[in-house]
Amino acid sequence: MNVVVTGGAGFIGANLCRELLSRPGIGDVVALDDLSTGSAANLAGTGAELVEGSILDPALLEDVVAGADAVVHLAARPSVPRSLADPFASHDVNATGTVRVLEACRRAGTHLVAASSSSVYGSVTDLPKHEGLPTRPLSPYAASKLATEAYVLAYGPAFGLPALVFRFFNVYGPLQSAGHAYAAVVPSFVDAALRGEPLTVHGDGHQTRDFTYVGTVARVLADAVEREVTCPAPVNLAFGTRVSVLELAHQLAKALGSAIEIRHEDARRGDVRDSQADDTALRALFPNLRATPLEEGLEETVRWFRSLA
Repeated sequence: MNVVVTGGAGFIGANLCRELLSRPGIGDVVALDDLSTGSAANLAGTGAELVEGSILDPALLEDVVAGADAVVHLAARPSVPRSLADPFASHDVNATGTVRVLEACRRAGTHLVAASSSSVYGSVTDLPKHEGLPTRPLSPYAASKLATEAYVLAYGPAFGLPALVFRFFNVYGPLQSAGHAYAAVVPSFVDAALRGEPLTVHGDGHQTRDFTYVGTVARVLADAVEREVTCPAPVNLAFGTRVSVLELAHQLAKALGSAIEIRHEDARRGDVRDSQADDTALRALFPNLRATPLEEGLEETVRWFRSLA
């Protein structure tokens, strides 16, 4: 089985390429990435072929997808703050880019697994979030990811395209970059702590998230590819944990074995207050799945960051 991973040189994509190529049923893996946020170095030692280019290039997409049995579509312009700074760019990559990928898959008859985001739930306060809830995005990024999943799910009944959409919840782990304005909370915290700097918490720190280790996500995605899993509705990819940002900081202090300092700043526009997944649909599709506990995932993440020194 040959697989294309869009965004394959990114944080989740490179971890997925490594997981796919560890499985005997997988042949060639092609990582298609424009390297705007990913890095060729992330693929070192994986055995994946890197094709540098954009999902907005239809000719390139058609050429890359033509020989594939499955496509995992992870390419996106991430970050809520980045989408607030440039809504059009988020729309072009996340919405229009997805349609380009879908068209290539439709012509090739290729199974598609695509990434959406828990941010689509937005202002809906119900917890845990189940897939039957309404969607009320609070940012252009969230709106563009809602467009992503809507397009993918529409191509099933419209064109008979076999597809599966996952809603990711705060994925973290090795290869996730830090040190830039749009970095996610876990790498930002780890990077600051290892440099002996205060951890910046936006707001009061009592906002909660469902943190999901990237190794678990990669295993689910690889299983979905190998078993050609489809679903007519989006599926949460998280496990119902609910951890505040302050709790995360204290867990990180344990993983580091040292004290940390916390500095509070203003809450950020577009951020949801609480996020927690209902994993019923996920467990039905992947009944033997084991989630990596936060403590274990943070230890692996800290180990990776320390290996960079």
